Amino acid sequence: MPARDIPYPHRIASGGRALAEATEHLRTLARLPTAQALARLAYDLKRPIFALPFYRLSLPGFTPLTLAVSPSDAWPGDARQGSDILQGSFDFAGRRITHSAPSWAPLGAEPAWLAELHGFAWLRDLRAVGGDGARRCARELVGGWLTAHESWTAAAWDPLATGRRLSHWLGCYDFFAASAEISFRHRLHRSMTRQAQHLGRVLPAGLAGADLIAALKGLIYAGVCLPDSTGWQEQGLAILSRELPRQILGDGVHAERNPARHMAVLRDLIDLRALLHKGEVLAGRGAAGEVHAGRRGVPAGLQAAVEAMAPALRMFRHGDGGLAAFNGGTEEEGWQVDMVLQRATGRARAQSQAPDGGFQRLFAGRTVVLVDAGAPPPPGLDGVAHAGTLSLEISIGRERMIVNCGARPGDPGWRQAQRTTAAHSTLIAGDTNSGELLETGGFGRRPRVRRCKRAETDGNLWLDMSHTGYQRPFGLRHRRRLFLAADGTDIRGEDRLQPRGKTGGKSQACDFTIRFHLHPDVKASVAQGGDSALLRLAKGGGWQLRAAAVRVSLEPSVYLGRKGEIRRSQQIVLSGHAGPDGANVKWALRRIAPQRD
Repeated sequence: MPARDIPYPHRIASGGRALAEATEHLRTLARLPTAQALARLAYDLKRPIFALPFYRLSLPGFTPLTLAVSPSDAWPGDARQGSDILQGSFDFAGRRITHSAPSWAPLGAEPAWLAELHGFAWLRDLRAVGGDGARRCARELVGGWLTAHESWTAAAWDPLATGRRLSHWLGCYDFFAASAEISFRHRLHRSMTRQAQHLGRVLPAGLAGADLIAALKGLIYAGVCLPDSTGWQEQGLAILSRELPRQILGDGVHAERNPARHMAVLRDLIDLRALLHKGEVLAGRGAAGEVHAGRRGVPAGLQAAVEAMAPALRMFRHGDGGLAAFNGGTEEEGWQVDMVLQRATGRARAQSQAPDGGFQRLFAGRTVVLVDAGAPPPPGLDGVAHAGTLSLEISIGRERMIVNCGARPGDPGWRQAQRTTAAHSTLIAGDTNSGELLETGGFGRRPRVRRCKRAETDGNLWLDMSHTGYQRPFGLRHRRRLFLAADGTDIRGEDRLQPRGKTGGKSQACDFTIRFHLHPDVKASVAQGGDSALLRLAKGGGWQLRAAAVRVSLEPSVYLGRKGEIRRSQQIVLSGHAGPDGANVKWALRRIAPQRD
């Protein structure tokens, strides 16, 4: 319908939405670091050019007949999800769509859902099913994408999706393409060459953090695997060499401070290391002038990053082998974490603290206490970060007891709720987040960690931490002190709201709550008198939480820590009031000895 035929009120509404979206985009750019904002703006300005019919004519016309290097993808897929895909059902970003129409842009699909669809990581799931049926399905789906997206479209040729698609197509090449007809491989090779050329033109495209690493992985894969393409390899490695010192902190923690994304980056770096090593071996075997000659080995910075990140990944683990749910992370499967660590450095020990990354790990007996003792990531890397400063998680043996609510990455229905301070096991003052959460992602007002001291005596562990998140709204600082006894059966805490400054000062009175979100497998009840709660673990272990000068209550909660699951749970809430002099709450968690007959 021509614009002149659209009813006037509808044109006004459409124009209003466009203006609101443009304003929101400008606000997002304004909070980013200058270099990242300029790179994203440059990409946005070029997008209309990419959509023009002649743009595809500028992409390479040559088609490699074979691969120079065939990478090995060692990560397993999910056979159950692969079986669903065989039935035409795709479950991404918290939403299942069956028999989507149109196939590559279903109506109502969110951007995160489309990104996973066009990223093709799900080829591993089909490979896990195995058999000719799964292989044929993979070829048909890849062939359908090649037909539908010969020319640029925003979702399909997004830099992140393109990088992921290239690495997944090449990683799963032996599964779905190596035995295919020559005509299929010809189309596939031609498309990969064109996509790599486009990706090389636009990167970094305003990407940052784990997303930029994933996009670079695709470019480097193309440069190593496609003949006569070392220029893309050199370009990708040059950007990677600049990014690794920025993203991998001195203690090995990834700068986004998200354990799951930390593991994703480590996986990507492990894959790159393996591919570059394989390319180096083949180059050494080939004669001068052959397609393999001149390919680089593993850069020292990449190897150092892998070795630094592995102990940090172990630090994030609970007794069940999974990861803590900080800053948008999920548990992940313990056996998958084992695989990553084994491929990284083998038997790297878990570090007890990460002062640069802002995490602490207390371990005694069978008890693990993990604490987010750092400020949110810097602008540009904080898009999915949570306002959970000084939050903690506790596991006993292989059972999680106290957790944060976790996250559903890419699910817009949970995007803001999961980021709030109330969704974490920490103190919240005046029903106000410890950091200002922006609708577009990231932070406005952000807390700073003023103190993080650790001590150990005779196996007993102490932490003393504080942050400034409530200083501006209430003139208060939150100080949290933790103690873990040497046998792991006694955990004590002290949460204080202190007036600003060492000698005190004016502060605003406010109510506060201290929340302890419980894992869904933990059952709790409040004892008579309202000063304690009893916790019963699934395997029969009992714990008691006692607190003074506050009201102890039990409220509903939700746990999003496992991918694809939304589970009801409970939370213990300590409620009180902070006056002009602040407030001080002491609490204790102690194991209840089993009764004997």
